[in-house]
Amino acid sequence: MSGACAQGAALAFGCGPIGGRGDAGRAESLAALDAAWAGGIRHFDTAPSYGDGAGERLLGAALRRFPRAEVTVSSKVGRVRMAIADPYGPDTSRREPLFDFTSAAVRRSVATSLDRLGLDRLDLVLVHDPDQHLDVTLAETVPALREMPEVGAVGVGTTSVATAGALLGVVDVVMIANAWSLTRRDAAGLLDRCAAAGVAVLAAAPFDSGLLADGTAKYLYRDAPADVLARVRVMAAVCEAHGVRLPQAALRFPLRHPAVSRVVAGMRSAAEVRENLALIGTPVPEALWAALDQLVT
Repeated sequence: MSGACAQGAALAFGCGPIGGRGDAGRAESLAALDAAWAGGIRHFDTAPSYGDGAGERLLGAALRRFPRAEVTVSSKVGRVRMAIADPYGPDTSRREPLFDFTSAAVRRSVATSLDRLGLDRLDLVLVHDPDQHLDVTLAETVPALREMPEVGAVGVGTTSVATAGALLGVVDVVMIANAWSLTRRDAAGLLDRCAAAGVAVLAAAPFDSGLLADGTAKYLYRDAPADVLARVRVMAAVCEAHGVRLPQAALRFPLRHPAVSRVVAGMRSAAEVRENLALIGTPVPEALWAALDQLVT
Protein backbone atom coordinates (compact mmCIF):
# COMPACT_ATOMS: atom_id res chain seq x y z
CA MET A 1 0.00 0.00 0.00
CA SER A 2 1.39 3.41 -0.99
CA GLY A 3 1.90 6.15 1.57
CA ALA A 4 -1.01 8.16 0.19
CA CYS A 5 -3.35 5.17 0.31
CA ALA A 6 -2.29 4.31 3.85
CA GLN A 7 -3.04 7.86 5.01
CA GLY A 8 -6.33 7.99 3.15
CA ALA A 9 -7.50 4.65 4.53
CA ALA A 10 -7.74 6.18 8.00
CA LEU A 11 -9.62 9.27 6.83
CA ALA A 12 -13.16 9.69 5.50
CA PHE A 13 -14.32 12.77 3.60
CA GLY A 14 -17.25 14.45 5.37
CA CYS A 15 -19.46 16.38 2.94
CA GLY A 16 -21.05 18.66 5.57
CA PRO A 17 -18.95 21.74 4.76
CA ILE A 18 -19.23 21.48 0.97
CA GLY A 19 -22.94 20.75 1.27
CA GLY A 20 -23.55 23.74 3.53
CA ARG A 21 -21.74 26.01 1.10
CA GLY A 22 -23.76 24.59 -1.78
CA ASP A 23 -23.34 25.34 -5.44
CA ALA A 24 -21.66 28.67 -4.70
CA GLY A 25 -18.45 26.75 -4.04
CA ARG A 26 -18.98 24.02 -6.62
CA ALA A 27 -15.58 24.24 -8.34
CA GLU A 28 -13.64 24.27 -5.06
CA SER A 29 -15.77 21.45 -3.65
CA LEU A 30 -15.23 19.20 -6.66
CA ALA A 31 -11.50 19.93 -6.52
CA ALA A 32 -11.54 18.87 -2.85
CA LEU A 33 -13.30 15.61 -3.68
CA ASP A 34 -10.82 14.91 -6.49
CA ALA A 35 -7.91 15.61 -4.14
CA ALA A 36 -9.41 13.19 -1.62
CA TRP A 37 -9.54 10.44 -4.22
CA ALA A 38 -6.00 11.20 -5.40
CA GLY A 39 -4.80 11.09 -1.78
CA GLY A 40 -6.22 7.64 -1.11
CA ILE A 41 -9.48 8.55 0.64
CA ARG A 42 -12.08 5.96 -0.30
CA HIS A 43 -14.94 6.65 2.13
CA PHE A 44 -17.20 9.61 1.39
CA ASP A 45 -19.94 10.49 3.87
CA THR A 46 -22.89 12.75 3.14
CA ALA A 47 -26.52 13.38 4.13
CA PRO A 48 -29.69 14.86 2.65
CA SER A 49 -29.55 17.63 5.25
CA TYR A 50 -26.08 18.82 4.17
CA GLY A 51 -27.04 21.92 2.24
CA ASP A 52 -30.58 20.62 1.73
CA GLY A 53 -29.33 18.06 -0.81
CA ALA A 54 -26.31 19.98 -2.14
CA GLY A 55 -23.83 17.69 -0.38
CA GLU A 56 -25.24 14.64 -2.15
CA ARG A 57 -25.40 16.38 -5.54
CA LEU A 58 -21.77 17.55 -5.33
CA LEU A 59 -20.55 14.14 -4.24
CA GLY A 60 -22.57 12.56 -7.03
CA ALA A 61 -20.84 14.75 -9.61
CA ALA A 62 -17.43 13.63 -8.31
CA LEU A 63 -18.38 9.96 -8.07
CA ARG A 64 -18.88 9.78 -11.83
CA ARG A 65 -15.08 9.98 -12.12
CA PHE A 66 -14.27 7.36 -9.46
CA PRO A 67 -14.41 3.55 -9.88
CA ARG A 68 -17.58 2.63 -7.97
CA ALA A 69 -16.22 -0.66 -6.68
CA GLU A 70 -13.36 1.15 -4.93
CA VAL A 71 -15.48 3.71 -3.09
CA THR A 72 -17.54 3.47 0.10
CA VAL A 73 -20.46 5.90 0.12
CA SER A 74 -22.55 6.57 3.19
CA SER A 75 -25.58 8.79 3.54
CA LYS A 76 -28.26 9.25 6.16
CA VAL A 77 -31.98 9.21 6.86
CA GLY A 78 -34.25 10.79 9.45
CA ARG A 79 -32.85 14.30 9.76
CA VAL A 80 -34.44 16.17 6.89
CA ARG A 81 -33.15 19.66 7.63
CA MET A 82 -30.46 21.22 9.82
CA ALA A 83 -31.24 23.99 12.30
CA ILE A 84 -28.42 26.04 10.72
CA ALA A 85 -28.22 25.89 6.92
CA ASP A 86 -24.40 25.96 6.97
CA PRO A 87 -23.05 25.22 10.47
CA TYR A 88 -19.51 25.79 9.15
CA GLY A 89 -20.18 29.24 7.67
CA PRO A 90 -20.52 32.75 9.10
CA ASP A 91 -24.34 32.84 9.02
CA THR A 92 -25.52 31.10 12.17
CA SER A 93 -29.17 32.16 11.95
CA ARG A 94 -31.35 29.29 13.06
CA ARG A 95 -34.46 27.73 11.58
CA GLU A 96 -36.76 24.92 12.62
CA PRO A 97 -35.05 21.54 12.06
CA LEU A 98 -37.07 18.78 10.45
CA PHE A 99 -37.07 15.05 11.22
CA ASP A 100 -38.99 12.08 9.82
CA PHE A 101 -38.01 8.55 10.80
CA THR A 102 -41.11 6.75 9.52
CA SER A 103 -40.62 3.82 7.17
CA ALA A 104 -42.28 5.66 4.28
CA ALA A 105 -40.00 8.67 4.75
CA VAL A 106 -36.94 6.41 4.96
CA ARG A 107 -37.76 4.77 1.64
CA ARG A 108 -38.32 8.16 -0.02
CA SER A 109 -35.11 9.52 1.48
CA VAL A 110 -32.97 6.63 0.23
CA ALA A 111 -34.49 6.87 -3.24
CA THR A 112 -33.85 10.62 -3.38
CA SER A 113 -30.28 10.19 -2.13
CA LEU A 114 -29.55 7.56 -4.77
CA ASP A 115 -30.91 9.88 -7.45
CA ARG A 116 -28.77 12.80 -6.30
CA LEU A 117 -25.68 10.61 -6.02
CA GLY A 118 -26.26 8.82 -9.31
CA LEU A 119 -25.96 5.43 -7.60
CA ASP A 120 -28.05 2.28 -7.40
CA ARG A 121 -26.82 1.30 -3.93
CA LEU A 122 -25.58 2.91 -0.72
CA ASP A 123 -22.82 1.03 1.10
CA LEU A 124 -23.93 2.41 4.46
CA VAL A 125 -27.02 4.29 5.63
CA LEU A 126 -26.89 6.00 9.02
CA VAL A 127 -29.95 6.90 11.05
CA HIS A 128 -29.22 10.59 11.61
CA ASP A 129 -29.66 12.02 15.12
CA PRO A 130 -32.60 9.87 16.27
CA ASP A 131 -32.07 11.01 19.86
CA GLN A 132 -35.74 11.94 20.48
CA HIS A 133 -37.10 9.28 18.14
CA LEU A 134 -35.74 5.96 19.38
CA ASP A 135 -39.13 4.24 19.45
CA VAL A 136 -39.88 4.89 15.78
CA THR A 137 -36.24 4.19 14.89
CA LEU A 138 -36.53 0.69 16.33
CA ALA A 139 -40.05 0.05 15.09
CA GLU A 140 -39.82 1.55 11.58
CA THR A 141 -36.51 3.09 10.51
CA VAL A 142 -34.11 0.21 11.01
CA PRO A 143 -36.54 -2.50 9.81
CA ALA A 144 -37.25 -0.48 6.64
CA LEU A 145 -33.55 -0.10 5.91
CA ARG A 146 -32.93 -3.81 6.48
CA GLU A 147 -35.58 -4.63 3.89
CA MET A 148 -34.09 -2.45 1.16
CA PRO A 149 -31.77 -4.27 -1.28
CA GLU A 150 -30.21 -0.93 -2.27
CA VAL A 151 -28.90 -0.47 1.29
CA GLY A 152 -25.77 -2.23 2.54
CA ALA A 153 -24.86 -1.76 6.19
CA VAL A 154 -27.10 0.11 8.64
CA GLY A 155 -25.75 2.42 11.30
CA VAL A 156 -26.47 5.35 13.55
CA GLY A 157 -24.92 8.79 13.27
CA THR A 158 -25.28 10.98 16.34
CA THR A 159 -23.59 13.24 18.86
CA SER A 160 -25.36 11.40 21.70
CA VAL A 161 -23.44 8.63 23.44
CA ALA A 162 -26.69 7.45 25.04
CA THR A 163 -28.45 7.16 21.68
CA ALA A 164 -25.59 5.23 20.10
CA GLY A 165 -25.44 2.95 23.11
CA ALA A 166 -29.16 2.27 22.95
CA LEU A 167 -28.81 1.07 19.35
CA LEU A 168 -25.86 -1.25 19.90
CA GLY A 169 -26.96 -4.72 18.90
CA VAL A 170 -29.29 -3.22 16.30
CA VAL A 171 -26.85 -1.42 14.00
CA ASP A 172 -23.68 -2.48 12.20
CA VAL A 173 -21.82 0.84 12.46
CA VAL A 174 -21.71 3.74 14.91
CA MET A 175 -20.74 7.22 13.82
CA ILE A 176 -20.18 9.37 16.91
CA ALA A 177 -19.48 13.09 16.58
CA ASN A 178 -18.25 15.65 19.10
CA ALA A 179 -17.75 12.99 21.75
CA TRP A 180 -14.33 11.46 21.04
CA SER A 181 -11.75 14.17 20.53
CA LEU A 182 -8.83 15.80 22.31
CA THR A 183 -11.22 17.91 24.39
CA ARG A 184 -14.19 15.54 24.66
CA ARG A 185 -13.89 11.94 25.85
CA ASP A 186 -17.56 11.16 26.60
CA ALA A 187 -17.59 8.24 24.16
CA ALA A 188 -14.81 6.22 25.84
CA GLY A 189 -17.17 3.69 27.39
CA LEU A 190 -19.25 3.48 24.22
CA LEU A 191 -16.15 2.68 22.18
CA ASP A 192 -15.24 -0.09 24.61
CA ARG A 193 -18.70 -1.58 24.14
CA CYS A 194 -18.42 -1.28 20.36
CA ALA A 195 -15.07 -3.05 20.38
CA ALA A 196 -16.51 -5.88 22.47
CA ALA A 197 -19.53 -6.19 20.16
CA GLY A 198 -17.50 -6.00 16.94
CA VAL A 199 -19.27 -2.80 15.84
CA ALA A 200 -17.15 -0.49 13.69
CA VAL A 201 -16.90 3.13 14.78
CA LEU A 202 -16.52 6.22 12.63
CA ALA A 203 -15.24 9.10 14.78
CA ALA A 204 -16.54 12.35 13.33
CA ALA A 205 -15.74 16.01 14.00
CA PRO A 206 -12.14 15.54 15.22
CA PHE A 207 -11.59 19.32 15.22
CA ASP A 208 -14.63 20.04 17.44
CA SER A 209 -16.12 21.94 14.45
CA GLY A 210 -12.97 24.02 13.96
CA LEU A 211 -11.37 25.00 17.25
CA LEU A 212 -8.72 22.27 17.17
CA ALA A 213 -7.85 23.07 13.57
CA ASP A 214 -6.73 26.67 14.10
CA GLY A 215 -7.38 27.55 17.74
CA THR A 216 -9.74 30.41 16.96
CA ALA A 217 -12.75 28.94 15.15
CA LYS A 218 -16.08 27.71 16.46
CA TYR A 219 -16.43 25.06 19.14
CA LEU A 220 -19.37 22.70 18.58
CA TYR A 221 -20.66 25.25 16.02
CA ARG A 222 -20.80 28.09 18.57
CA ASP A 223 -18.37 30.63 20.00
CA ALA A 224 -15.91 28.79 22.22
CA PRO A 225 -16.23 29.43 25.97
CA ALA A 226 -13.24 31.15 27.59
CA ASP A 227 -12.26 28.11 29.64
CA VAL A 228 -12.26 25.85 26.58
CA LEU A 229 -10.19 28.38 24.62
CA ALA A 230 -7.67 28.55 27.45
CA ARG A 231 -7.41 24.76 27.68
CA VAL A 232 -6.92 24.39 23.93
CA ARG A 233 -4.15 26.98 23.98
CA VAL A 234 -2.39 24.95 26.67
CA MET A 235 -2.87 21.83 24.54
CA ALA A 236 -1.33 23.61 21.57
CA ALA A 237 1.69 24.59 23.67
CA VAL A 238 2.10 21.02 24.93
CA CYS A 239 1.93 19.73 21.36
CA GLU A 240 4.53 22.25 20.24
CA ALA A 241 6.85 21.16 23.03
CA HIS A 242 6.68 17.63 21.58
CA GLY A 243 7.27 18.83 18.02
CA VAL A 244 3.63 18.28 17.01
CA ARG A 245 0.97 20.64 15.71
CA LEU A 246 -2.39 20.72 17.49
CA PRO A 247 -4.45 19.70 14.41
CA GLN A 248 -2.09 16.77 13.84
CA ALA A 249 -2.80 15.48 17.34
CA ALA A 250 -6.52 16.17 16.89
CA LEU A 251 -6.74 14.08 13.72
CA ARG A 252 -4.73 11.17 15.07
CA PHE A 253 -6.30 11.07 18.55
CA PRO A 254 -9.53 9.20 17.62
CA LEU A 255 -7.52 6.33 16.16
CA ARG A 256 -6.03 5.58 19.57
CA HIS A 257 -9.08 3.46 20.32
CA PRO A 258 -9.12 0.11 18.47
CA ALA A 259 -12.86 0.37 17.78
CA VAL A 260 -12.34 3.40 15.53
CA SER A 261 -11.94 2.39 11.89
CA ARG A 262 -11.85 5.87 10.36
CA VAL A 263 -11.84 9.54 11.28
CA VAL A 264 -14.51 11.55 9.45
CA ALA A 265 -13.41 15.13 8.79
CA GLY A 266 -15.34 17.77 6.90
CA MET A 267 -13.21 19.42 4.21
CA ARG A 268 -13.89 22.27 1.80
CA SER A 269 -10.82 22.59 -0.43
CA ALA A 270 -8.07 20.55 -2.05
CA ALA A 271 -5.58 22.31 0.21
CA GLU A 272 -7.47 21.20 3.32
CA VAL A 273 -7.60 17.64 2.03
CA ARG A 274 -3.87 17.50 1.37
CA GLU A 275 -3.13 19.10 4.74
CA ASN A 276 -5.29 16.61 6.61
CA LEU A 277 -3.77 13.66 4.77
CA ALA A 278 -0.30 14.86 5.73
CA LEU A 279 -1.35 15.39 9.35
CA ILE A 280 -3.00 12.02 9.84
CA GLY A 281 -0.06 10.31 8.17
CA THR A 282 2.53 11.79 10.55
CA PRO A 283 3.17 9.80 13.77
CA VAL A 284 2.78 11.41 17.18
CA PRO A 285 5.16 10.65 20.09
CA GLU A 286 3.49 8.40 22.64
CA ALA A 287 4.57 10.71 25.46
CA LEU A 288 2.39 13.47 24.05
CA TRP A 289 -0.83 11.54 24.62
CA ALA A 290 -0.13 11.16 28.34
CA ALA A 291 0.56 14.89 28.62
CA LEU A 292 -2.65 15.79 26.78
CA ASP A 293 -4.74 13.32 28.77
CA GLN A 294 -3.88 15.25 31.92
CA LEU A 295 -5.54 18.37 30.46
CA VAL A 296 -8.92 16.73 29.95
CA THR A 297 -11.43 17.23 32.75
